[in-house]
Amino acid sequence: MTITTSSHVSTSPRALVLREAFEQGRLIKVAGAHDGLSGRLAEEAGFDALWASGLEISAAHGLPDVSLLGMSEYLSGASAMQQAVSIPVVADCDTGFGGDLNAAYTMMRYEGAGIAGVCIEDKIFPKRNSFLDNGQVLLEADEFGRKLEAAKRAQTRDETVLIARTEAFIAGMGVEEALSRCHQYVDAGADAVLVHSKLAEASEVISFMREWNHRAPVVVVPTTYSAFSVQEAQAAGVSMVIYANQGMRASVRAVRDTWATVIAEGSTASVEPHIATVKDIFSLSGIDEWLGDDK
Repeated sequence: MTITTSSHVSTSPRALVLREAFEQGRLIKVAGAHDGLSGRLAEEAGFDALWASGLEISAAHGLPDVSLLGMSEYLSGASAMQQAVSIPVVADCDTGFGGDLNAAYTMMRYEGAGIAGVCIEDKIFPKRNSFLDNGQVLLEADEFGRKLEAAKRAQTRDETVLIARTEAFIAGMGVEEALSRCHQYVDAGADAVLVHSKLAEASEVISFMREWNHRAPVVVVPTTYSAFSVQEAQAAGVSMVIYANQGMRASVRAVRDTWATVIAEGSTASVEPHIATVKDIFSLSGIDEWLGDDK
């Protein structure tokens, strides 16, 4: 496969920030988001980067995370975050939206939009969310390695980060399979590996880290093993921790409770002290900058 790319590509400062953090061993704290506003709230809180979450973007469309949306919708969400914040955006690109050619095109489009990192996982297309009980089928490691190689060949900026995500633990495989796959993925060109687990504690991730020997940066997503702290992650040698969906889950609870109160009481009087002001929304949406430009 031959892919034609431009030889004159400007440097991406945010991708450089992400790559340098990996190289310097700084733990990167990342928040899941699905649009510009959720991204700004994460940046305001002090996160180092954003995760353009496939689950959150799907849910924001009122759809489950089972590959119903196409690359355009996911890229649109990631691009909105990219434009709204000053921190790096790492995109959850599921399986690369198809085969090897699709993975290459994914890299081209996301990198063209200025996204700092692209993450592709080793499931078959269409994928199913990792926390669903069945349907977790993985590609053969060799086949996924070829997909990573295709994405890497399409890359035009040295600083862009390609993350290979293994679902070995999700599919019920052991640590040896997870290690074998991740070594093969780094050989294929991945700059970092994401090791996913859905146990209630971090034993699988810790077992992996003990055997990995820091060959490449490791990313974890402690959704189910929520007691795993950033201090423990750093001690284990983890490079990036992604809180992939807690923001949306918090928003759903807050909105649901607010609307229930309004329906029950017939007015918004009792909820007003507990919700953001209109002025706060104006501020988050950058009204001062826009009005300043208008003047």
